Amino acid sequence: MVAQAPLSAASPALPGGAQAVDRALALLAAVGRAPSEGVPLSELAQAAGVAKPTARRLLISLMGADLVEQDAGTRAYHLGAGAFLLGLHAGRRHDMTEQAADCVARLARDSGDSAFLLVPQGDEVLCLMREEGAYPIRTHALLAGDRNPAGVGAGGLALLAALPPEEAVATLDRIVPATAARMGEAARHLPADVALARERGFALNPGRVVPGSWGVAVPVLWPDGRPAAALTIAAVESRMGAARQPELVRLLRTETALIEARLARPLTPGANPAPPPLRTARG
Repeated sequence: MVAQAPLSAASPALPGGAQAVDRALALLAAVGRAPSEGVPLSELAQAAGVAKPTARRLLISLMGADLVEQDAGTRAYHLGAGAFLLGLHAGRRHDMTEQAADCVARLARDSGDSAFLLVPQGDEVLCLMREEGAYPIRTHALLAGDRNPAGVGAGGLALLAALPPEEAVATLDRIVPATAARMGEAARHLPADVALARERGFALNPGRVVPGSWGVAVPVLWPDGRPAAALTIAAVESRMGAARQPELVRLLRTETALIEARLARPLTPGANPAPPPLRTARG
């Protein structure tokens, strides 16, 4: 049974101001990424870049807010009930699968290839959904639940290109080691690929991650213009030629426009707005 460890009444004072908030949030994020068995204090301290005593004091505060709990037996840390409740509330805005499931299914059906829904998570991109098309030869691409550094794959490129240019450059600078580890020498193309995706309004991955596995993607934007998700179609190279790319982009933009309409006008249960007119260019 999971239980909170006793709190120490004699804990030293926490670091002050925004620094303490940043450190606590880094610890909370690290706990959230932990496997089912939880994560020990030493790993959390390392992930947050703080000393173990500081990490422990901040974790005590998070435990007091029910955002984190500690297993009394293993001493490992897990997300708490408060984090679960926050997740439920956040789902009203961020459960992109509810907004996009039918769109991903149509993309797979109409293209015959694999269709994906990806969302940004800090400097990473998370694959939420994968739907298979009817074409018998399938690409070696993402599975639902897979994570990649931002910019890796067509969806990651589309999300980076949807950011303000200076923010995209800063992100690429931060993740150089991660993209190099994932893509090898092909990572050097990322700045140019992001710039081209911004110019075109869609992203193309010409086999940069897995040779022969291509993808095309379009970003989904919140009403304020920030990237909310990306829709991707991936296929073997022979099905991603220049002659077919415009048709795939058209399919993606049709479904992207529908999701953006849903995000701008929250749906009541059972309501499905018709897709708005297609835009010929995206910022």
